[in-house]
Amino acid sequence: MPYKVYHGKTGVIYNVTQNAVGIIIYKKVGNRYIEKRVNVRTEHIALSRSREEFLNRVKENAKKRKDAKANGTTVFLKRQPVGPREAHKVDGQKPESVVPVAYETTI
Repeated sequence: MPYKVYHGKTGVIYNVTQNAVGIIIYKKVGNRYIEKRVNVRTEHIALSRSREEFLNRVKENAKKRKDAKANGTTVFLKRQPVGPREAHKVDGQKPESVVPVAYETTI
């Protein structure tokens, strides 16, 4: 099993053997990244899901573009950042004044 620094990291396979694979991982050391070559057994690796959302978006955009072309309309396909939330009123109690409690000495 690979060392804890490499858990969850995405790498590129460069070598395949009978029981393991060689993976190139970039490790941050100080102010730079060093290429590390790690040999890991196949039961400790998983396919990266980082590209799934991109591929789904490409397919969806192609469908939207095809539909828009058939209808003769234009469609905006770029992603938009989430804007600020709408204004709303918070119903609550009236404000309460907070004052410090007087210090009492009992000797």
